[in-house]
Amino acid sequence: MKNQGIIGQKIGMTTIFAEDGTAVPVTVLKTGPCPIIQVKERNRDGYQALQLGFDQLPERKVNKPQQGHQKKSGQGYYRKLVEFRTDSVEGYEPGQTVDCDMFQVGERVKITGKSKGKGFAGVMKRWNFGGSPASHGHHKVHRAPGAIGQCAYPAKVFKGKKMPGQMGNKRVTAPNAEIVDIRKDDNLILVRGQVPGAKNSMLTICKKG
Repeated sequence: MKNQGIIGQKIGMTTIFAEDGTAVPVTVLKTGPCPIIQVKERNRDGYQALQLGFDQLPERKVNKPQQGHQKKSGQGYYRKLVEFRTDSVEGYEPGQTVDCDMFQVGERVKITGKSKGKGFAGVMKRWNFGGSPASHGHHKVHRAPGAIGQCAYPAKVFKGKKMPGQMGNKRVTAPNAEIVDIRKDDNLILVRGQVPGAKNSMLTICKKG
């Protein structure tokens, strides 16, 4: 069974033209090539997975434990290591590389990354609350969340209540991005749809299913 994902980096956005002449907005992702750093086996590790590396580093920037772990692959040292579960690791071994050949144009993929941090936000921006009326005696509470008090029972505020707080800066997944084009010579894939994170942020791109 083929590997189910790869590590990538968000480069930015551009526009390309489809065969019928329509302009298609796309996000450019750099995908590998990612060397296999370690092969996880069920007999030894309890599960099967491939550990891939991305964003090569000079040896002086890697601590000794990571040097000992990564040098077994013989492919240098990498900043980002990610494991991808798979049903079978047969045919894979440390040192092999995984690249954008695993994807096809028109395929749908799941893209996971850390969303842009937007600081402290109120309930209207963070949770799309409607706010209070702007008249009939309301004074300086137009964007407030309103009362959150409970009765004698349960006499508390439940965890998960939608309140003001930090917005963004969380691990999120865009579940249905479409691959529009693949530029193998440059290790780039162009996708249409949501892609989390800021420019140059690290992502994981996985096959659906």
